[in-house]
Amino acid sequence: MELGKEIMKSVQIMIDRKLNAYKADRTYQTVIKDITPKGYVILDEAGGQRTVPCSIPGVTLRIGQGVWVKEPLGRLNNLHICGVTGK
Repeated sequence: MELGKEIMKSVQIMIDRKLNAYKADRTYQTVIKDITPKGYVILDEAGGQRTVPCSIPGVTLRIGQGVWVKEPLGRLNNLHICGVTGK
């Protein structure tokens, strides 16, 4: 019985390591906090403020507006606004 538990622990450790190293696009909903000449200030997933560009052509965004933000392959330096929420 103990052998089965040890095998399951080992499998779980391997899965956790793979998931931590996994890089994929992440898209999440946030809100525009401010607008600067460099871009739009939004809250990232960790709650920190980041200035990001908008990749939607011809769209004017305003403070307090809900937006979708994409983080390509887990790279925060490529974070950008990719959509507008209905809220």
